[in-house]
Amino acid sequence: MKNLVILGSTGSIGIQALEVARHLKSEIKVTGISSYSNINLLQQQIKEFKPSVVCTGNETDATYLRKKYKKNIEILSGNNGLSVMASYSEADIVLISVVGAVGIYPLISAIKAGKTVALANKEALVISGDIINKLLKEQFRETTCAGCAPKLAVIPAIIPVDSEHSAIFQCLKNEDTKKVKNLIVTGSGGPFYKKNVDFSKITVEEALNHPRWRMGKKITIDSATLMNKGLEIIEAHYMFDIPYNKIKLLIHPQSIVHSLVEFVDASVIGLFSMPDMRLSIQYAITYPERYPTNIHPLKLEDIQKLEFSKPDLKKFPCLKLALDCAKTGKTLNAVLNASNEVAVGAFLHKEIKFSDIHKVIEKVLNRHKVISKPVLEDILEADAWARTEAKKEVNKC
Repeated sequence: MKNLVILGSTGSIGIQALEVARHLKSEIKVTGISSYSNINLLQQQIKEFKPSVVCTGNETDATYLRKKYKKNIEILSGNNGLSVMASYSEADIVLISVVGAVGIYPLISAIKAGKTVALANKEALVISGDIINKLLKEQFRETTCAGCAPKLAVIPAIIPVDSEHSAIFQCLKNEDTKKVKNLIVTGSGGPFYKKNVDFSKITVEEALNHPRWRMGKKITIDSATLMNKGLEIIEAHYMFDIPYNKIKLLIHPQSIVHSLVEFVDASVIGLFSMPDMRLSIQYAITYPERYPTNIHPLKLEDIQKLEFSKPDLKKFPCLKLALDCAKTGKTLNAVLNASNEVAVGAFLHKEIKFSDIHKVIEKVLNRHKVISKPVLEDILEADAWARTEAKKEVNKC
C-alpha cells in the first residue's frame, strides 16, 4: 500500500485523485490533504479519508481545525505547511496539484526529502526548470527512472500527471531519448478554435465551457487562450530534456490521442484513451503498476474520425507569447506565468475582456529586464514584479 499526500485536494485534480484512492482503497492510503480555502469540502474529505496531516491556506482556518480535531490530526498552514507536507516522513508519493507558482515550494521540499512526486502543477517547472533540474541531479545523482532505460532523460522522482506529459512519459518508457526525432504535444484547441467569434465579446461562462475536459477555472481559461499549450511545451522541454526545436504542437479536437513521440526510424508511438484525467492521475500514483479503472473504454469504431492540424498563432496570441518566451527562458518564463495568472484572474472576475488577456501579458513581458543566470530568489522576485505590473495593466483596461 502506498501512502499518498495530496496538495490541493479540493481542486479538480485533487478531487479526482481522491476518486482514484477511493477506487483503489486496498492499494492507496491518503495520508495527507490540503486546501487553500475550501474548508467545508476539506472537512468532508477528512471525515472520509482520515489523514494524519492537513494543511490550510491560512492560519485562521488551521486554528479552527486544530480546535475541532484536537490532537488527532497534525494541522499546518501556508506555504511552509505545504513544504512540510511535501517532505512528510510517512508519504511514499506526493501529488502536487496546487495552482500557480506556489507549487515551487513543495516541489523543492519533496525533492530534497527524496520523495516521488506526481506533478500536476506545471508552473513550477515552467518558471524554474533549470533550478529544479539542477537540484534533481544533485539529489538523485545515482538514480535512474524505475523501469526506464538508463539513458532515458525523464526526471527521476517526478511522474507527470498532465495527460499530455503522461502520454509522452509512457511512450518514452524503455526508449533512448537520443533516438527521439520529435515530441508531439496534442491539444483540443479549447472552446473557440473552430468558431468564428469576436474574442472581445467572449463571456466568462463561454470560456469556461470546455468541450472535452473537466478542469479548474484557471486552467480552463488557459485552454481557451491556448496559453496552456505553450506552458506545456515549456514543461515538456524541462521534464524530458528535449530541445524546443524537437517539440511540436498539433490541435486534436477529439482529445483521444494524448501526445505522441516520433523516433528517428520514422516510427510514431502515441497514447490513446477517452479524455479522463483519472487515467493519468492513477498512473502517476501507482507507477510503475497498472490497475483496472472505471473509465469508459475507448472504442475507435465509435470515434470514427481523428483530426489533427497546426495551431493558429494569429488567432491565439497567448500561445505565440509563450513560444517566444520559451526561446529566451531564464526569468522571462516567470514573468509570462505570473502576468498570465493575474490577467486570467482579472478576466474571471470580469475586470477585463477575454481579448485583453494577451495584451496585459505582452506589455509586462516587454518591460522586463531578463536576468541571464537566475537563482531561485531572482525567479521569485521576477514573479512578484510581474504580478504588480500586470495589476497596473489590468487597471488601465
